Amino acid sequence: MRKILIGAVITLAGVLIFRSCSEDNSNKALIKEESMLIQQQISQVGKLVVTEGHFAEVYNYKDSQELFGALITADKKALVVVNAEVTVAYDLSLLKFDIDSTSKTLHILSVPAPEIKINPDFEYYDVTADYFNPFSAEDYNKIKRNVRTSLLKKIAASSLKRNAENRLMSELAKFYVLTHSMGWTLVYQKTPVLSLKDLKLTD
Repeated sequence: MRKILIGAVITLAGVLIFRSCSEDNSNKALIKEESMLIQQQISQVGKLVVTEGHFAEVYNYKDSQELFGALITADKKALVVVNAEVTVAYDLSLLKFDIDSTSKTLHILSVPAPEIKINPDFEYYDVTADYFNPFSAEDYNKIKRNVRTSLLKKIAASSLKRNAENRLMSELAKFYVLTHSMGWTLVYQKTPVLSLKDLKLTD
């Protein structure tokens, strides 16, 4: 009778150990599968053009050179009308993240800086120049540099970058939905994202 009882205990212990190992391996396989799915979803996101804008600029270019001192000057000038298409994009393939399968946490470590592309169309009006101070390639390059600087200031003062950041948050919200549906936690800027409201920008 004792032998039968000992045998039954050993058998039961073996079954419990086997079941425990099977469940543990199953959990590890599931977590590994979830980790690969999250990584795959992030890797599939490429360059994201989040917003576009149109800017117009009227630029007056003037340049004077003194001849024989300040008595005589050679002047040149141009009226330039610029229409520029501006796009703001994020290359999310450069997104830095870490997947902690032990705690089932996706850490978004850093987001790449926005890429601002300006495609200007220049139209020159009222271009005049003295014989001793003609227009050169450097003048046109200087006009382009000055216009770009001016446009960047306008972009910074506009809502374009803010709109781009809001669109970026909308994309990051997809990662929250994915992780939340699998029982994972999304951490952005070292802060756990507990709801979609945590990914909305505040004024």
